[in-house]
Amino acid sequence: MLYSIMLPKALNALNLNMIQRIYPQMTKWEENTKIRLVIIKGAGEKAFCAGGDIRAVTEAGKVGDSLAQDFFKEEYILNYKIGTYDLPYVALIDGITMGGGVGLSVHGDFRVATEKTLFAMPETAIGLFPDVGGGYFLPRLGGNLGVFMALTGFRLKGRHVQKAGVATHFVQSNKISELETALVGLPNPSHHDITCVIEDFQSKSTDVPDDDFILKPDMDNINRLFSANTLEGIFEDLKNDGSEWATKQLQILQKMSPTSMKITLRQILEGRNMPLGDCLQMEYRLSQRCVDDKDFYEGVRAVLVDKDFSPKWDPATIEGVTNDKVDWYFSELPPERELKL
Repeated sequence: MLYSIMLPKALNALNLNMIQRIYPQMTKWEENTKIRLVIIKGAGEKAFCAGGDIRAVTEAGKVGDSLAQDFFKEEYILNYKIGTYDLPYVALIDGITMGGGVGLSVHGDFRVATEKTLFAMPETAIGLFPDVGGGYFLPRLGGNLGVFMALTGFRLKGRHVQKAGVATHFVQSNKISELETALVGLPNPSHHDITCVIEDFQSKSTDVPDDDFILKPDMDNINRLFSANTLEGIFEDLKNDGSEWATKQLQILQKMSPTSMKITLRQILEGRNMPLGDCLQMEYRLSQRCVDDKDFYEGVRAVLVDKDFSPKWDPATIEGVTNDKVDWYFSELPPERELKL
């Protein structure tokens, strides 16, 4: 079982050892004609997977250790495996699902959220960007929802994870074990069979209120004020709007890494027309530039190490992040360092 290698005390944070055990196991199952279905879930009750072990990555990057290259490379190869998997893949995202946990779930056929699910891609707050294929799935959420979530790190909970299009289904947490048993009991599960089983459990998940999408009242603002093709344009539109909602979003964005926001916006815009593999190759280049630059280290220090939540970004303003610098982030790596899928 995939979830047997997860670490509940660390909220199942994804490390290189886990990736190196999951990928070959998935390959073996894919080649085994007796395996008809793969289910992945988190250990413990709090998290599916709260993200990647980026603190270890930044520590490695400081001393030139290869982990800073290997982690992202092997993680993205695993994400691609999930997105192109030959077997039905069911992710039971019951609990915190962020960063690396999103990569373990969002590219699969079935993503089942519960009332305990907490989804976010908060990378702009740590000098990174919404990777693990964020450039692929975020722009496909509809309108400018993906741009908004990528830049602000907005958190979705429970049914709203499904209503946003991140999860495919919603089943209340106390039915997940029964759902898993029902799926495992399918004799020769087709995509249709799995869908029917999950939808049956979804229809019975009536203990959790089915409210309107939490961002429904804001979607007009999101689509209008996050439509510019430049970060300066988005900031200007928010300032000119002047509403309480726009002012709040501007205050949130002003705390994020200017460099991260600029590369994130371009990542989302370019990813709209890219297949998953191309997005991951683009994101691998971005990851290595983050390792070579400053803000990633400063963001991890401020949020995860010292926890003073007062990062000193360099540059400190969006105007200070030049087009040349953004182009450098997206530039090709030496051939031997490129991601090969």
